[in-house]
Order: sequence, then structure tokens, then C-alpha cells
Amino acid sequence: MSEPDKKIKRPAWDRYFMDIAEVVATRSNCMRRHVAAVIVKDGRIISTGYNGTPRGIKNCYEGGCERCASTAPAGTKLGECLCSHGEENAIVQAAYHGIAVKDSTIYTTFSPCLICSKMIINAGIKEVVYQNRYALDESARKILREAKVKTRALKIG
Repeated sequence: MSEPDKKIKRPAWDRYFMDIAEVVATRSNCMRRHVAAVIVKDGRIISTGYNGTPRGIKNCYEGGCERCASTAPAGTKLGECLCSHGEENAIVQAAYHGIAVKDSTIYTTFSPCLICSKMIINAGIKEVVYQNRYALDESARKILREAKVKTRALKIG
């Protein structure tokens, strides 16, 4: 006869999806920062994305993005960066495969920038859960609030 089942410590759903986002971030080809997003609907992962150069473009770490390879200080010359963001890629990958993201939740390793926030709003994503705060996110936070997209930080640990 087998031993009685022992209680197994399982991560909460938020931690589970954020842990997956952290693994997805390891695929990033950006030289500056590794960021990823996981889109979840009805408790199921429907799309993932990480930051890096667009499909068919030389990887960032191979010199595909001159801005990332430069000595430009963080937060500067962002208009010259060829890398797509993790949230952007998760939304675009869903569209590429014909998957609706309306009413979903996006888990992202960093709070979204302004451009990604606009995409999140227009895609109909209802909630953003982030782990780290992006330094340049004040405008992004403002429009997410105005659009009534719920945002919350996931506590590390």
C-alpha cells in the first residue's frame, strides 16, 4: 500500500505565469535587457513574446540593432532601436496565428512602455501584471488607468 498523498506546494497562478515569462525572456536576443510577456485567457497561455529584432533581421547581439550596440545611455535614442518589445511580440504573434487576445491578461517581466500600453489597450487586454517597474512608464500608467486596464505589480518572492 502506498503512503498517503503529501501536500505539494504549488505556485499561485500569477507566480506560475510570471515564472514562464521569465523563461521566455531567456530567448531574447537584445543586448541591453531581456524582457518577455505571456498572454493568458481563461487560465490558458495563448501567446508569448520576448524582445529582440523582427523576424528576418539579424539578431541584436549579432549587430542587428545599432542602437543597442552603441554606448547610448539607457532611455535614449529609443526611436533608433530596431528591437520589438516582449508585449508587442506577444500581441503580434497572437494576431499572426489568428488568436484573439480580447479580455485576456498579460504577464510581463517589466511594466509596459507607452507604445506597448497603447497596443495593450487597443488589443482589448483587460489586465497587466508586471514584475519590475520600467523607469519610463509614467505616461503608460496614466493611459492604462484612463482606459480602465487593471495593472498590478507581482511581488517578487
